[in-house]
Amino acid sequence: MKLDTIRAALRALGAQPLHEQRILRDWVRAAPHDQGRRRPQDFLPKPVRDALPAIDARFDAMAKVVSRHPAEDGSARLLVGLHDGQTVETVLLPRDGVCVSSQVGCAVGCQFCMTGQGGLVRQVSSGEIVAQVVLARRMRPVKKVVFMGMGEPAHNLDNVAEAIELLGVEGNIGHKNLVFSTVGDVRAFERLSGSLVKPALALSLHTTKPALRRKLLPRAPELSPRELVEHAERYARLTSYPVQYQWTLLDGINDGDDELDGIVELLKGKHAVLNMIPYNTNPGLDFQRPSWDKARAIAATLHRRGILTKLRDSAGQDVDGGCGQLRARATGTQAIQLLRR
Repeated sequence: MKLDTIRAALRALGAQPLHEQRILRDWVRAAPHDQGRRRPQDFLPKPVRDALPAIDARFDAMAKVVSRHPAEDGSARLLVGLHDGQTVETVLLPRDGVCVSSQVGCAVGCQFCMTGQGGLVRQVSSGEIVAQVVLARRMRPVKKVVFMGMGEPAHNLDNVAEAIELLGVEGNIGHKNLVFSTVGDVRAFERLSGSLVKPALALSLHTTKPALRRKLLPRAPELSPRELVEHAERYARLTSYPVQYQWTLLDGINDGDDELDGIVELLKGKHAVLNMIPYNTNPGLDFQRPSWDKARAIAATLHRRGILTKLRDSAGQDVDGGCGQLRARATGTQAIQLLRR
């Protein structure tokens, strides 16, 4: 269900903008309607008040937890069922964060991505995106939302933008703590630059070589790494948030000295941080995970050369829960793993 459909249904019941705002705010904050000084019976029109149980039921039906997989690092991966039986993955992150999915499947087809191997099934509605945050908030505090789960947010731009606006306006989440992750799309840069709520930007780079990028991300927009960085830097200067460049470290593929030289050339002096995530090896694929010592040495080298680099591991690896794996196991799909975190 789209958020504008929800708003229209509330207006049809006689809700004024202030009533609509209150109901949506209660939902997105996972708060009871009688919280605060004004109770529903003192505030809402009677038709809206009478319809509240049905409204809440419609909210709840958008997303339900099918299974939960807690990990030793404090994260938990959720397999979330949508109203039509499709499933997506939502990740409760350490330090009060949640990672949400924006599509069922993905059309980009990244060669190291489990989600992308099955193609795009359908878009996730703006209501379903917000509903993932609500599920998380019913389990623990949420102060940060990252759009780094299943799907390419730039390919579902209207729904993702609607969700970001509601989370940033009514959801009590700081705008810089809403993180839009993308492989890069000119439409996304343009839309985010003009939006009311301007999220932080995470850009999946993975290589500085145009030919290798086309191979690894075969259906990403035809933008070179240099063009992507130029677009991202303009957005970073507009918002004053550093761009988070994502780099899945593939042993022997994008971890050589030539790539490190390329990173320094592209990112030195930019308003940027490089998140480097060692790949997790999957049987049957040629991609391999570099040793942690090698990854640490690469990050240290980049740091010395003036690139703010953070070496990360994706959340919940002890439960074998890389993005797309829970859904793949649930549906019987055999594929590979995305690490964009």
